[in-house]
Amino acid sequence: MTQVHRSASQMRTLSLVYIAVGAALLAVCSFISIPTAVPFTLQVFAVAFNLVLLGGKRGTASILVYILLGAAGVPVFAHFTGGIGALLDKSGGYILGFLFSGLIYWLFEATLGKKIAVQIAALLLGLVICYTFGTVWFIVVYTRKIGAVGLGTVLGWCVTPFVIPDLIKIAAAFVLANRLEPIIGLGRYQAKSA
Repeated sequence: MTQVHRSASQMRTLSLVYIAVGAALLAVCSFISIPTAVPFTLQVFAVAFNLVLLGGKRGTASILVYILLGAAGVPVFAHFTGGIGALLDKSGGYILGFLFSGLIYWLFEATLGKKIAVQIAALLLGLVICYTFGTVWFIVVYTRKIGAVGLGTVLGWCVTPFVIPDLIKIAAAFVLANRLEPIIGLGRYQAKSA
């Protein structure tokens, strides 16, 4: 086996390790619940952190692995839940929305590069799409299970209380990931393996 093949194999292995660690970070951040009037987790922080540090492709893969683990029954979602039932429940759309956030980030990065403005715009648009998908999902499931509910009510329950905390989490993730990247050296690795 030549050095080139060994390097490519090592890069693939390293990529899988980064994806697995990203999925594990998402699970840990799902378990951390900040007690406020409306308790919230650090999932949005982990999603943004993974995307900025690992890049769109690997960050999105880590989100997908996290969702698949949860769907398979591993208790990786908030409150140590898991299983397909958790995804099909009212808040499952927000979890699936993380994947759309990743895909948006990946698309922006692939077409516009990793400039700071591009990263921030992709994270913010991804959050809006996550909120939108999750809210529509919540309304559909809630209506089927319990009865009709208004958009304003659902926004008051599921979005409005989280906007400011989620923006703070995204900002913190962005700063931390950009500070860690030179230490970890993932940018050099991404350039070699892209």
